[in-house]
Amino acid sequence: MPVVIAIDAGTTGVRAFAVDESGVPQGWSYREFTQYFPQPGWVEHDAAEIWTAVQATIHDLVTTKLPPDTAIAAVGITNQRETVVAWDRSTGSPLHRAIVWQDRRTAARCEELDAAGLLPTVRARTGLVLDPYFSGTKLAWLLGEGGVVAGPNLALGTIDDWLVWNLTGGVRGGVHATDPSNASRTMLYDIVSRRWSEELGSALGVPLGTLGDVQPSSGRFGTISADVAGGVIAGVPVSGILGDQQAALFGQACVTPGMAKNTYGTGSFVLLNVGPTCPSPSEGLLTTVAWDLGRNGGFAYALEGAVFVTGAAIQWLRDGLRIIANAAEIGPLAASVESTDGVFVVPAFTGLGSPHWDPYARGTIVGITRGVGRAHIARAVVESIAFQVRDVMDAMGNVANGSGTTIAELRVDGGASAMDLLLQMQADQLGIPVCRPVVAESTALGAAFAAGLAEGVWASTAEVLSSWKEDARFVPVANRGVADRAHAQWGRAVERSRGWA
Repeated sequence: MPVVIAIDAGTTGVRAFAVDESGVPQGWSYREFTQYFPQPGWVEHDAAEIWTAVQATIHDLVTTKLPPDTAIAAVGITNQRETVVAWDRSTGSPLHRAIVWQDRRTAARCEELDAAGLLPTVRARTGLVLDPYFSGTKLAWLLGEGGVVAGPNLALGTIDDWLVWNLTGGVRGGVHATDPSNASRTMLYDIVSRRWSEELGSALGVPLGTLGDVQPSSGRFGTISADVAGGVIAGVPVSGILGDQQAALFGQACVTPGMAKNTYGTGSFVLLNVGPTCPSPSEGLLTTVAWDLGRNGGFAYALEGAVFVTGAAIQWLRDGLRIIANAAEIGPLAASVESTDGVFVVPAFTGLGSPHWDPYARGTIVGITRGVGRAHIARAVVESIAFQVRDVMDAMGNVANGSGTTIAELRVDGGASAMDLLLQMQADQLGIPVCRPVVAESTALGAAFAAGLAEGVWASTAEVLSSWKEDARFVPVANRGVADRAHAQWGRAVERSRGWA
């Protein structure tokens, strides 16, 4: 039975994940990589280290986790989306550390562009806002303060592009390409005309010739060269690319307009499928390309709400405050108290994303009294995740309801979706069911599906998505008035975090 391998290049590590033609996981391998914080608000990765981790996980997966005679039909890529890499195509070397999506160093530049009147153009062309979260101003920074010199061998791209280039040969003819789901996060891609925008390239100072070709999310990009990962997947086609959140939307079978998912990862990202017609910009939300499946299933847009810090707040409890020794302790500790006793944690460590878009907000803890202990803080962090997702869903529901669409349920995945306490809190805050799938690795699953569609492992999206199975459903049980009052108090705490830096 053939398998498809998904390379899931996330924010803190890389996973190689194999799925068979029934949609059943067959094995995986994972490697973390280093996080660099050179200044407050700055976050960087070593792109060469990411590439090394990709090769190591592929080699480990194929040689130790899969049977020796396993046929590998295709490779798909999913990735942290807005993180950018600059490299020299003649040497294959990165020219600067990758600037990560969480990085806030270009906040002042975004303000300058806003003052110059660029925001309406950005909203209309890209569906985004002027925020340092997105790739465009990061690339401009690399070409300015970062010391990267534009030239004939310069390549600029997101992590998927960097990986495709290396997988397909690198300096020996590697393919410099991305897909619309990633391109639509750069602030340089016109999501209506579906091409790089000369107007925005000029405004941001990014030469479009340094960017990769934009190809359909499901389709053959190239084949893997013999020197990758010790040759264990030489000749296998790279046939799918999806940004991590769009991959999760696809892996969660949200292929019908009105279906929504949230991924609880380092941050949380709510996406709502809005179909093949690009909607007008919506207050507090982003419009993005969900996918371009080409002849394998068509084109779709999505509304998105991006919450910058959710799972990262649990890591902070572990690594910063040392309230817990490992992430799995958060659920039992938070459940050991019935409430936070009025404590609210706003984890705005890198500013606030949707629907507030405040790069100068900072983390806040309010409501502390002498009786507050570590369990109350832990529960407040878990609640903060549910509150932030509700903020986004409230804004999204306003847009959906205005178009006559009802969001009937929220499908969830990501590491924290294993926490029943969180999902019950989420259902109580939203007032709709929250559903967790049997296969929690929705991001990798979506990338595998996109690649397998292109190579005929699955004949249609209907065949792919019939494999989605529900593991657990959480329905609202809390009194609506109590839930709304808690959310209103959360809003007061958020206001105290804003504009701090």
